Amino acid sequence: MQFSLWQLILISYLLGSVPAAYIAANRTRGIDLRYNGSGNVGASNLMRFVSGRSAIPVIIFDLLKGGAIICLTKWLGFSLVSQMMVGIAAVCGHNWPIFLRFKGGRGVITTSAVVSSTAGINALSSLEQIGLIATALCAVVFIHALFKKGPLGVFIGIASMPLISWILNAPPPFIQGCLVLFGIFAVRRLTAKQPVTVESCNRRQLLKNRLLFDRDIVDRETWVAFIEKKGLLKS
Repeated sequence: MQFSLWQLILISYLLGSVPAAYIAANRTRGIDLRYNGSGNVGASNLMRFVSGRSAIPVIIFDLLKGGAIICLTKWLGFSLVSQMMVGIAAVCGHNWPIFLRFKGGRGVITTSAVVSSTAGINALSSLEQIGLIATALCAVVFIHALFKKGPLGVFIGIASMPLISWILNAPPPFIQGCLVLFGIFAVRRLTAKQPVTVESCNRRQLLKNRLLFDRDIVDRETWVAFIEKKGLLKS
């Protein structure tokens, strides 16, 4: 069967729209992640309200959303530009899933799968370079998570993808695709509906905090306590 690019983009979006975290939380605990905690329909919110064990298959599925569709697109003979377009569609599906009225997650895992899969199957850089970059980015995320600023580490990791791609002389379509993916990530964080509204912060502070820390308040403990006070977060 011959697929057109637009058919692959549609399939990729629909695959990305499958809300694995939502399904796991609903089937396991009978809760709707959209109305619990951060409201993020992703693995992080699932781990808080269900368990880390339940998040493992969700993480694997979110990785396959990006990786498998890229491999299929490459196998069908489509160009690097087409592969990035299909990967971007998968991330958009995860972030704005049609099955949940366009209220999804942040797409971090799927974005990582799209970038790494595209770089790997197109041999855009050596395995040593990929390993070094992955180790460095994981270290950034781990260090910030250690200081309760995991979302900042994630921001640095996603934001650095276009720069690293440019340093490694990756093809322009790949660099541009990474820029688009970062833009999608930033828009999702900035426009995500927060559990509560912090009136003490001005709009500029709120946007900065949401972009860097994925919440209205920089300090995680203060943010969690604020939500708990409003009765929107289970212990």
